[in-house]
Amino acid sequence: MSMISTLIIEDDPMVVEINRRYLEKIPNFTCIDVASNASDALMKLQALNVDLVLLDLFMPGRNGLQLLAEIRARAQAVDVIVISAASDIQSINTALRLGVVDYLIKPFQFERFSAALNKYQEEHNLLDNQGSLSQHELDQLIFYRNHNKIVKVLPKGLTRTTLKLIIEQIGKWRDEPFSTEDLADKTGVSRVSIRKYLNFLESIGYLSVQLNYRAVGRPICTYQVNSNQQMVVHPFIMEGTD
Repeated sequence: MSMISTLIIEDDPMVVEINRRYLEKIPNFTCIDVASNASDALMKLQALNVDLVLLDLFMPGRNGLQLLAEIRARAQAVDVIVISAASDIQSINTALRLGVVDYLIKPFQFERFSAALNKYQEEHNLLDNQGSLSQHELDQLIFYRNHNKIVKVLPKGLTRTTLKLIIEQIGKWRDEPFSTEDLADKTGVSRVSIRKYLNFLESIGYLSVQLNYRAVGRPICTYQVNSNQQMVVHPFIMEGTD
């Protein structure tokens, strides 16, 4: 199995050392060099045989997204994992559109770092060692890449702990429709907060909503889980911490 040569692009020496130490713990990865700014990174990408870049977004001069766009414009055959404190949706979506294979938000735990690199290694070996792929192998690869592009950052004000509590309760109802009041009563979470989580789950396609008219009183919204949607919500409740 060939070594995966990795270039760390980061201007903070302390973070560089942390990333380097993390990288050294994972078999078959080696840190080939370090760059502290975009100009230095482009020169090293030109001179070295780099498979993978660990890229920070906040750097002096051109930022990481500008550098990433230039790397793509040059059509350099290199994969990129972003490691950054930037957690805003615009930065994340821009990075994903520019083809990053993963996005880690600082601070993160080694387990998340290791999972990203191990999954990348599986994909790298699959593409590197075979002249062709079967439809099944290609489907698995495309599924992972598309699944990985789901923005796994919760909207402001939502937490993974509460989301997981809500998902667990919704799961107990299986195919039965439920209301905001039903969920609030079972979880102990306020109705105002419940509505925020339900709106989020509807926005990512996990839930569908229906307006039900009653003989007396105002109509109420009822929710139901869409079929085969567990993988949609899985990244939000299983990765990272609040």
